Amino acid sequence: MDIQRITSSLLGFPLVLVILLIGDKVLVDIALSIIALLAMSEYFNAVSKVSKPVKWVGYVSCFSIAIIHIVPETYLKTIVTLGVPTILLVLFAHVIATDMKISFKDIAYTFIGIFYVVFFIMFVAFIDGMPNGKILIWYALMAAWGTDIFAYFTGKACGKHKFSKVSPKKSIEGCIGGTIGAVLLMLAYTYIANTYWGMDYSYLYITLIGVVLSLIGQIGDFSASAIKRFVDIKDYSNLIPGHGGMLDRIDSLIFLAPFAYSLFTLL
Repeated sequence: MDIQRITSSLLGFPLVLVILLIGDKVLVDIALSIIALLAMSEYFNAVSKVSKPVKWVGYVSCFSIAIIHIVPETYLKTIVTLGVPTILLVLFAHVIATDMKISFKDIAYTFIGIFYVVFFIMFVAFIDGMPNGKILIWYALMAAWGTDIFAYFTGKACGKHKFSKVSPKKSIEGCIGGTIGAVLLMLAYTYIANTYWGMDYSYLYITLIGVVLSLIGQIGDFSASAIKRFVDIKDYSNLIPGHGGMLDRIDSLIFLAPFAYSLFTLL
């Protein structure tokens, strides 16, 4: 299992690197739209055990990420603001049109999935589109995946106190080690950014951002696990050997993305 996990990471990292470093805003948005589509499919497959989600609304909403930087910026805020109530309107209209064959429970699960997957992933695109976004996006990735990596190895080495029944394999020691490791990684990255790329980021502020985002990312991880426990599945899929599904891999990243975007505006 450990070998699968490491192999998948080594194979996947170069692809992420190429898309984020070389790809323009539109290419990144398209890639994120595809990721959202995969994650949404996994979510719908999971909750289909307890509901009948309106899948077509979720899938259509995934494509909205691909046009974020095509739509003129003057209209983007209005479109995003109206997007959430419009989706809710369409879902309730679906209840009416099907004469309640689709129930309130069904559209509730659908709406949560769209908000959880699409709206959160949208903020990853927003970060990439910010001034110096190509630099800032890596802080979000380090906060999420750095925490996962350091928590995994810390937990393996000295994890003795279990954190929660939501995710029985996670330990308190692992969670602490994950946050410390992610912050140190972000500080090392800050040194490179300040020294070689002409940035002037505060080490203290990056430390605070790192702690906040790492903790939020871990809550995101537990949130994804809570859904899996509720529908009684181990992983969302077997798309990525050693990691599970797409949603298993990005659960912490998408959860912290809106907070990262807000904090990065203060840099």
